[in-house]
Amino acid sequence: MTRTSVASEGQPDDTSEPDTPCVGVCSTGFDDVCRGCLRTAAEVGRWVEMSPAEKRAVWTRILAEGYVPRRRD
Repeated sequence: MTRTSVASEGQPDDTSEPDTPCVGVCSTGFDDVCRGCLRTAAEVGRWVEMSPAEKRAVWTRILAEGYVPRRRD
């Protein structure tokens, strides 16, 4: 898997997040937010189409909400 992340200016940054916040534990409740990655169903569905700035905004929000990034092996 390629690990590319998005720096605050929208440039690739190999030292921060993986390419996606997905942790492989897909489960939503009544609020339509995944319990594994804290993204909304719409964000999960649009992830591959999102611009670097949109992805950065999602990363910022989920990290503030307590998302724990997966380990980098």
